[in-house]
Amino acid sequence: MKLVQIQFSPWDRAYNFDPGELSLKKGDKVVVKTDLGLEIGEVIDFVETEVKEKEDGTKEIVICKKNCENCQNEEKTKEVKSILRIAGPSDFKKKVNEEERSKALDICKKAVKKLELPMKIVDAFFSYDGTRLTFAFIADGRIDFRELVKELTRTFGKTIRLQQIGIRDEAKLIGDFGHCGLPLCCKGFLKDLNSITSEMAEVQQCAHRGSERLSGICGRLMCCLAYEEKGYADLQKNMPPIGMKVNVDGKRGVVVGHHVLKQSVDVEFPSEKESEQPTRMEVDLNRNKKK
Repeated sequence: MKLVQIQFSPWDRAYNFDPGELSLKKGDKVVVKTDLGLEIGEVIDFVETEVKEKEDGTKEIVICKKNCENCQNEEKTKEVKSILRIAGPSDFKKKVNEEERSKALDICKKAVKKLELPMKIVDAFFSYDGTRLTFAFIADGRIDFRELVKELTRTFGKTIRLQQIGIRDEAKLIGDFGHCGLPLCCKGFLKDLNSITSEMAEVQQCAHRGSERLSGICGRLMCCLAYEEKGYADLQKNMPPIGMKVNVDGKRGVVVGHHVLKQSVDVEFPSEKESEQPTRMEVDLNRNKKK
């Protein structure tokens, strides 16, 4: 059973829907019925699912878009809502235009400033049925925005929702260019913003560059540090650990450095005289295979 992943706003998560008999492709706009009402969303991906029967006779849909064994990312649900139809011209006419969205965004920002709330409003999203208005914001911690909701409700006469997003989501929404000169990955093909750790930089031997050079415009470690991390980790397995004593051409030394991509190590040899400094040499781990 194949499900469709639908996203309603650039900073929101993706939701799974049953396409039924509809033939869809990525980028298609569709009308769906959610728990909050009718909505227009965009098809961003497809996932394979498995229907399992439980001991009590009920059926359970197991979803995992990574398609891996012993998966830790499984999502289980009893019911998946269906897509009503592909959005047409009449549906798009009902959508709020960019001018109204910008106006709502400006009103909300002024209200935040008036109430002196420590938050940054980054986007406004009107629901398809016109009953809800959601504002996305960034803040360092939890914010008491009850007074803000009351004021916005009086102003717009709609149900107001405030959704806190991360600073990486803001970069994904706004877009820019990375250090490589290309558009940000999160604005283009990268849909899942997975956790990026300093260990990834250490494995790839670039941690010494400092956090400023390793961070994207969002101020967090660049997502591309995860792209080659597994390859580096696999190569690292073949290397003797730092501090290990080794024999090189009959001389006893200690491993003091790694060159992961070159598959070589720096070995330090003690000097024969106390007045002389230890010597170092780079040793190719595959040198015997090349002979």
